Amino acid sequence: MKLAFAFLCFLLSSTFILLAQDEKTDFYKFGKELKEKAKENVNTIGHKINEIDTSYVEPNKFNYAFMLENSNWYEYYIFESKEENPQRLTISPNMSYKLGAYFGWRWIFLGWSVDLSDFFGNKKLSNKKTEFGLSLYSPMIGGDVYFRKSGSNFKLRSTSGIFEDNEYPAIATDIKGFSVAIKGLNAYWVFNNKKFSYPAAYSQSSNQRHSAGSFIAGFSYSQHNIKFDHNQLPTPIVAKLSDALKFKEISYSDYSLSFGYTYNWVFAKNFLANISVAPAIAYKKSKTDSGDRILPTLKEMNLDLITRAGVVYNDSKYFVGASLVMHTYDYRTENFYLNNSFGTIRVYAGFNFNKKKYYRSKQ
Repeated sequence: MKLAFAFLCFLLSSTFILLAQDEKTDFYKFGKELKEKAKENVNTIGHKINEIDTSYVEPNKFNYAFMLENSNWYEYYIFESKEENPQRLTISPNMSYKLGAYFGWRWIFLGWSVDLSDFFGNKKLSNKKTEFGLSLYSPMIGGDVYFRKSGSNFKLRSTSGIFEDNEYPAIATDIKGFSVAIKGLNAYWVFNNKKFSYPAAYSQSSNQRHSAGSFIAGFSYSQHNIKFDHNQLPTPIVAKLSDALKFKEISYSDYSLSFGYTYNWVFAKNFLANISVAPAIAYKKSKTDSGDRILPTLKEMNLDLITRAGVVYNDSKYFVGASLVMHTYDYRTENFYLNNSFGTIRVYAGFNFNKKKYYRSKQ
């Protein structure tokens, strides 16, 4: 009896072990299938994003690139009061010039740049700028991420409505007490991605062989903070300045949807010119501190604009070109108007190397 009972226990335990092993095998099998399915879906999405018509766009034949680049950052701010006799101030810093060397892998470029004003400027800035910008371009989707914190080298470029007959033109007058911080991101979708190539115009990772254009749509979000001490303006201006322009701080968030058109013009062999304009409907939520009181939060719709332009020569091995990316924002209240723009002008030259295995085999 004891022997029969022990044998029964052995059969039951063996059965449970076999069932557990089967469940474990099924679990690993399911996990493997799930991993393979996810990999397949990622590859499918990647293929769709990078799909091109090779009769219009020639893919990059190399793995790596080296590039020298001169980047020039520019920004300006226009403040205007809304009244019977409107007053206007135009403020901007001197353009900054940077020179850098970059190493690229496919569509990613990493490198280092130095501000040339540190070496050739007449004077050092007491409050240095902080600037960061990253643009990603693929055939179907792309985007920009940026952060800018301006230094203290702002100048009052012009005035309007404050003095008569240019009594005080105030051209290139240094001003203190003005600072700006902007951060944001912008993403877009290219509809005709098979025949039109943004990377051909801005990241040298493909070549446009025939002219083509496309509608584009996108979304962007940005945060703006502008601090202004109007008492730091020249005394004759402070005495006549409108109350609408005597704000202490403006902070606003900008949400926008854009729709526009972009076109690549192949005007000669290996030469390409691009223009891209995308107006945007923007929703702004803001708060203004006038010094003695904080004005109520403002929520309203305005128009913004994202502009790109570029020209490039690229024979697949060597490339040289220039490009412009400009962001323009409008901000309005019942008695105040602000237009601020910032952009980057790039001039670059470089070469590709280490041809991909697929193209080496075709030689």
